[in-house]
Amino acid sequence: MAEPAASQNTFSFVQMEQRILESWASSNVFHRSMEVRKGKKPYIFYDGPPFATGLPHHGHIVASTIKDIVPRYWTMKGRHVLRRFGWDCHGLPIEHEIDKRLGMSAQQAVAELGVAGYNDECRAIVQRYVEQWRHTITRLGRWVDFDDDYKTMDAWYMESLWWVVKELWDKDLIYRGNKIMPVSTALETPLSNFEATSNYMDVQDPAVTVLLKLQDEDAWLSVWTTTPWTLPSNLAVCVGPDIDYVKAHDAKAQRNIYFAAERLQDFGKFEVLERVKGRDLAGRTYEPAFPYFSGERANGAFVVVADDYVTIDEGTGLVHQAPAFGEDDQRILEAAGIAAFVCPVTMQGHFTDEVADFAGLHVKEADREIIRYLKDTGALYRQDVIQHSYPYCYRSDTPLIYRAVPSWYVRVTDIVDRLLAANAQIRWVPEHIKEGRFGNWLAGAIDWAISRNRVWGTPLPIWINDVTGSRVCIGSVDELEQRTGVRVTDLHREFVDPLTFEIEGEAGVYRRIPEVLDCWFESGSMPYAQLHYPFENADVFTAGFPAEFIAEGLDQTRGWFYTLTVLAAALYDKPAFRNVVVNGMVMAKDGKKMSKRLKNYTAPDELMETYGADALRLYLINSGLVRGEEQRFADSGVRDMTRRALLPWYNAFTFLKTYAEIDRWSPEKGDHLGDNILDHWILSRLQTLKGKVALEMHAYRLYNVVPALLEFIEDLTNWYIRLNRGRYWGEDVTADKIAAYSTLYTALRELCLVMAPLAPFLSEHLYLELAQLGGGHAKPDSVH
Repeated sequence: MAEPAASQNTFSFVQMEQRILESWASSNVFHRSMEVRKGKKPYIFYDGPPFATGLPHHGHIVASTIKDIVPRYWTMKGRHVLRRFGWDCHGLPIEHEIDKRLGMSAQQAVAELGVAGYNDECRAIVQRYVEQWRHTITRLGRWVDFDDDYKTMDAWYMESLWWVVKELWDKDLIYRGNKIMPVSTALETPLSNFEATSNYMDVQDPAVTVLLKLQDEDAWLSVWTTTPWTLPSNLAVCVGPDIDYVKAHDAKAQRNIYFAAERLQDFGKFEVLERVKGRDLAGRTYEPAFPYFSGERANGAFVVVADDYVTIDEGTGLVHQAPAFGEDDQRILEAAGIAAFVCPVTMQGHFTDEVADFAGLHVKEADREIIRYLKDTGALYRQDVIQHSYPYCYRSDTPLIYRAVPSWYVRVTDIVDRLLAANAQIRWVPEHIKEGRFGNWLAGAIDWAISRNRVWGTPLPIWINDVTGSRVCIGSVDELEQRTGVRVTDLHREFVDPLTFEIEGEAGVYRRIPEVLDCWFESGSMPYAQLHYPFENADVFTAGFPAEFIAEGLDQTRGWFYTLTVLAAALYDKPAFRNVVVNGMVMAKDGKKMSKRLKNYTAPDELMETYGADALRLYLINSGLVRGEEQRFADSGVRDMTRRALLPWYNAFTFLKTYAEIDRWSPEKGDHLGDNILDHWILSRLQTLKGKVALEMHAYRLYNVVPALLEFIEDLTNWYIRLNRGRYWGEDVTADKIAAYSTLYTALRELCLVMAPLAPFLSEHLYLELAQLGGGHAKPDSVH
């Protein structure tokens, strides 16, 4: 007898997957698998909500694969695993789309449409990609509940956000401050620090050295900066107290100039007239390079101050201070008791009329004009160009500026110890992120600006008395009704902004502040808000907090992982999750970022219609991605997984099926294990595999699972079947042949169970086919 063979020419994995998808849908298998486990021990999984303004890309596919494998595994272990899809509906991504579509800034759009009209525009586009998401994620084989989803713009979700704010307020963890923040001038809004660090670009910027005349000596201070636009707002010069400085004579410029001693050689060979410590320069005053804030507005400014933050790595060793545009600048001037504070730049990045010569110019465009001004006045000493890495807005790809912004903050610095204690309770995969990338980020955490000067978002529930300045934080719709007499069913700005109230015995009227919540606050609150906690589902929340498992990309160590941890530690002194799998970033085959414009990758849907979802899933889970490593995606790797895993596995089944049908053998006729050592060996290897997979899955080390499965498939197909073919070819149905059938059937059936979370389609197909062997009548629902 010839050995049967199967190939992709005779069996289509893609068509098989389509049939399985239809079967799952018609039989409602996913929901039935949940129903039969109701009342079982819950296994809580949080799904981080994607923004509803884009299509799923390879990064989403990696995370979704992990988010399907782990819940499937624990479901098959008998746990009740809720899987609820969510959508991020607020924030810059939505507003940026609207601004582009309308061809105007948010300020202009609100002026023309009003708050209600602008928010209606945002609502209209929020769910335009829902069907595409549903199609791609379903095609991947992921089981997740799209029907009972949550949206951050739902009133019940927003009410829980108000509760979180009120809890933090009552714990005195929220305050209003005027802090230096990264600002997107294109979007006219501050960004979180983790948003601001997500999009650096290598750019060329002007680097200028400017001379400032000391008032008590015929000498000049040299200051160096790569942001000339901040110079009109200069209020001080900072030196390092223990740094050595020299007064050097520049014969060409005919000036005596102060430099840090170690920086002098970068500017030329000069005669050194005097050596001093930085502290000896402190307190001396100088003439400002620009006239805008001198005279009565100086208020103690234009003085040399000292601080240890000054370095001699670059520049002159003397640092110009503009407290509205630098965190250290602001801190140092406050410590020095300098009362002056100027911020002549709008949120759009334009100079105000206070800076008459450059009024209306965007600060980056003004650099050239400012340099020309300095040259004309004789203050420009040297002009260079520097290439460096500079932060850009992750949405508009425009350069950020750092600017003083009045914002509402969470006192994260007050609870850093609690954050670190929460992190100590989390299992991170890969492990090094716990104390490394994430632990270091927590240890250096600064206060979190949770307010945004935007329109489309959850309003911050803070009302301020317009006479006394007293503040009230409202934590629910009921409380808002008690205060205002109005019951709202939508919590967006157009419905709550007009609501005011008075408190008996107090003068003045309480009016809501204009800011909305940072959308990262909304996603970080999802453990509570997705259940409308504490207004509903208190028992469900209590039973499932912290979550057993979450998974997202490496970039979320400073995003969702961080905000989840901050809020859980602040509210409950707990982590929000017990186990987290962090996937690395997917790059194109050429090592560049995947780009629709460059067409340097194959779309996920196209890949799955070429090679199948099982092959894609196995390729991703067998890569460095699940170790948090960067991975260059290669279509050939997906194809190779069919050759290495799926095809041998399927061929092993067709071998069994062919001879079982000839001999009319079926598993219903009973099994028999004889003395054949190879039978015992492969079943022993099967038990080893099951133990290995259980060990690694319980430790969330998914990267160790596929190699073990590939080893077993190799043992089964290239060793066990190859060495035992003669036992199946015999004419008579002997006890040894029955033992061979029973052994191969057991190995294949158990392999379906082990493989089901990773390759759900072929597992399902073969599991159902195995039940029909030899005319068998077993009709199992699903391997899952």
